[in-house]
Amino acid sequence: MVCGACVECLNFKLLAAFDEITYKMVKAVAVLGSKEGVSGTVFFTQEGDGPTTVTGSLSGLQPGPHGFHVHALGDTTNGCMSTGPHFNPVGKEHGAPEDENRHAGDLGNVTVGEDGTANFTIVDSQIPLSGPNSIIGRAVVVHADPDDLGKGGHELSKTTGNAGGRVACGIIGLQG
Repeated sequence: MVCGACVECLNFKLLAAFDEITYKMVKAVAVLGSKEGVSGTVFFTQEGDGPTTVTGSLSGLQPGPHGFHVHALGDTTNGCMSTGPHFNPVGKEHGAPEDENRHAGDLGNVTVGEDGTANFTIVDSQIPLSGPNSIIGRAVVVHADPDDLGKGGHELSKTTGNAGGRVACGIIGLQG
């Protein structure tokens, strides 16, 4: 038989351990590059089951908006072409980051200034860093053109956002 105080103590220890697991900060990074001279670094952080914060800086791009997505594969054996389609674990259509019906990897556009650089922060709840739909080991890709967010009416709008070619990519890896 266990005394009431011992049970209470064990419950407290279990809750403390659960809190430690639930609120652990996970960090990841992707270093982007390309033959076209585009480069950059993108950082990902997630605390517990909360949204993932994406911060990054890119350079060497044409000014204006560029589609920015997490792709399904972390394979760059054929450059950015081998990263596969947008990460889409539940089979939805392409859309805007705020749309309920969207690929998990649809992060919209990053805007590049006249100097060819972009600094950005995105907060998104569909790209976790742990669990069955984790983006660790997948790729982040910057496209040549703006993402029309699935609303452009082009034949590619509902699959790729008609965002054009892939100008830079990097594999998302855990960061210590």
